[in-house]
Amino acid sequence: MHTQDLFLRSSAASPADSHATAARLSVELVTTLPGLDALRPDYEFLHRTTGNTLPFCLHEWHVCWCETFLENGDGIVDEPRIHVLRTPGGQCVGIVPMILTRRRFGPFTVRSIDALGADPALTEIRSPLIAPGHERTVAFALQREMAAARDWDWVVWRGLGSELSAALKAGAALRTRAAPPGYVLDLPASWEQLRAGLKRNIRESLRHCYNSLKRDGHAFELRVAASAAEVPAALDRFLDLHRRRAAMASSVTHPDRFAGTVLRSFLFRVCTRLAQRGAVRVFELVIDGEVVAARVGFVVGEGLYLYYSGFEPRWARYSVMTTALAEIIKYAIAHELRTVNLSPGTDVGKTRWGPREVHYEEAVQVARPLRSQVARAAYGQVRTGNPAALWLAKLHGRAQRSWG
Repeated sequence: MHTQDLFLRSSAASPADSHATAARLSVELVTTLPGLDALRPDYEFLHRTTGNTLPFCLHEWHVCWCETFLENGDGIVDEPRIHVLRTPGGQCVGIVPMILTRRRFGPFTVRSIDALGADPALTEIRSPLIAPGHERTVAFALQREMAAARDWDWVVWRGLGSELSAALKAGAALRTRAAPPGYVLDLPASWEQLRAGLKRNIRESLRHCYNSLKRDGHAFELRVAASAAEVPAALDRFLDLHRRRAAMASSVTHPDRFAGTVLRSFLFRVCTRLAQRGAVRVFELVIDGEVVAARVGFVVGEGLYLYYSGFEPRWARYSVMTTALAEIIKYAIAHELRTVNLSPGTDVGKTRWGPREVHYEEAVQVARPLRSQVARAAYGQVRTGNPAALWLAKLHGRAQRSWG
């Protein structure tokens, strides 16, 4: 029997069996960028084994994020903490990418561990890569590793599925909360099949979108930039439309997620690398020769992940983003993809398509020493703006991360 067969069967194991198996797992801690670079084969193996469809779990995303956002200043110092879990035979069964951050508050230093990708909103889902059925053993091995370490005050776990969350809670006291759910549209064999299963309101909306353009004599097409040569110019057009949408007076706020130079630099850097593996799609709705709407997407495995979008407000009355999404879904079906991930966050623009919800949890684990308990409580007061912690907030200003 192959090693992979052995660890894929572990989901049926009892807690005692899981602890015994976890005790045999080794946990390698990678703390440098060269070390992260060297993990590409393990990332690729788990990418295939897990059926991953998230761009945020790819090796390129993690490397680009660290290259762009890791800090090393007077007030804040970051260090990668990539946990790589292996069987005695060397088989990689889990990669849990995290960042250790040391913040200096005057004479005090607090040490927190968070999921890699804890940025303002660029890394939308921060999940580990764990071989199917091995969530318990990985969780127990991680808790063993955390208990042995002495260099953290609290850990923020993110992107947890129900089984991984339960296993982590079994090994330590965690405060959990639900994260925004994801919405995934499972694709049938044809657009006609999908359309027939939609609710009446979205069918009527689609009819209006297409008919209004036809009635006013506007011809449209969906243009797709995918090659490394095409993507940079398409990203420039996307960013312009994204800014225009953010500046549009509307009852719904759409922030400009790429307002900072460093944020835009990250987008170009990660898309350039992902385009080299054929994973990037910049979808553009072109009407009468003008690009009026754009959305960035990532083809990962058998899924299409839809990232941020933008449109020209002059064309808002034609609901161009709805037309663009319909055309993108047609593209995904034509290219025999199995899913379209509409991204996390609940809004009618996603739910009316009838997607399934994907639930995630977040959890905070605080170390046992009183110092850590106090540090976490004080940090929480600063983050929530409690006036009683104003004196600490002044120190916190020197330990705040700048996203640029």
